[in-house]
Amino acid sequence: MIVCAVAAAPLLRADDAAWPAGASPREIGLRVAEHFVVTPHGNPGRTNPVTSIIYPETCAWYGALAFAQLTSNQDLTARLIHRFEPLFAGESRLVPRPVNVDSTVFGSVPLEIFMQTREQKYLDMGKQIADAQWETPTGTAQARLSTEVKSWVDRGLSWQSRFWIDDMFMISLVQVQAFRATGQPQYLGHAALEMTAYLDQLQQTNGLFYHAPDVPFFWGRGNGWVAAGMSELLRSLPENHPQHARILAGYKKMMASLLPFQGQDGLWRQLIDHPESFAETSGSGMFTFAMITGVKNGWLDEPAYGAAARRGWLALVQKINDQSDITDVCEGTNKRNDLDYYLTRHRITGDLHGQAPLLWCASAWLRPSTPAAAPAPAIR
Repeated sequence: MIVCAVAAAPLLRADDAAWPAGASPREIGLRVAEHFVVTPHGNPGRTNPVTSIIYPETCAWYGALAFAQLTSNQDLTARLIHRFEPLFAGESRLVPRPVNVDSTVFGSVPLEIFMQTREQKYLDMGKQIADAQWETPTGTAQARLSTEVKSWVDRGLSWQSRFWIDDMFMISLVQVQAFRATGQPQYLGHAALEMTAYLDQLQQTNGLFYHAPDVPFFWGRGNGWVAAGMSELLRSLPENHPQHARILAGYKKMMASLLPFQGQDGLWRQLIDHPESFAETSGSGMFTFAMITGVKNGWLDEPAYGAAARRGWLALVQKINDQSDITDVCEGTNKRNDLDYYLTRHRITGDLHGQAPLLWCASAWLRPSTPAAAPAPAIR
């Protein structure tokens, strides 16, 4: 058992000396990344045969690649890339078709590998997937789009829009990754326009987000996707971007709302505003990542949010078992206008919905503090 008591340490230090033994971001990130790289494709606990890479694996893969780069672990990086190579050949059937937000986010992984290797084939794959999110289907496929979706497309939104809070990460990450890889500002424009539309539709007066317009519950992991998506977008969105102020305001409003809902144990609940619901780790990991990122970038005050992030991280570490699997992860959850549905979700161990945020948090702790605004690309 890791002892959480530690002498007062600067809240944002990532070095091992700032943490209890075995709890540092470098140690935990390595454990979780090493576990991921040898895990077969799919999501642990799924009984159906793997037919394509699914988004929890994408999210963990992205996190492991970022962690490996930040720690200059060339061996881990090589093994994470080697895991991808069969997808160009014998396992190409596992590459998701970009037909919805959950499959399209896969493009963030080849784009990350391109940025680390500069090999063109990764850019070509990732860019093609990101572009497909804004290439409206034609012919019979277009005819199948609902009138509502067509109206969103007319506003410049993706045809994959559906206004579930999950989308605010899935769309943001792949489009921001395409910007990071290419420097082309239209990708930031896509992500920012989508984010502001979702903020207007789903953020409530208390700062939290309904799962969907017709599902008035503050689901933990769903709100976690929002927090992580805004954090990733704001890391790359310059202050002079037309949507920057709106997105930063929505982000800060959400973070302020989350602070009082953090439990004494350092975690947030499966339903954020229902203390009787269980302490859930995937959403808690995403909130912790968002707060680390906010303090590191100067968007949030360090005393309050740095302390909350530290408590969150130490609480998450306590939930990792000897197999480097995190416990108490909410199972896959559809939207449903039914309170009992959310309160009775099963708890899963080792699910990649929970493993991925651990890697994001470890990486966020290791990134240097950058309170200055991001460099501004030309705005078109």
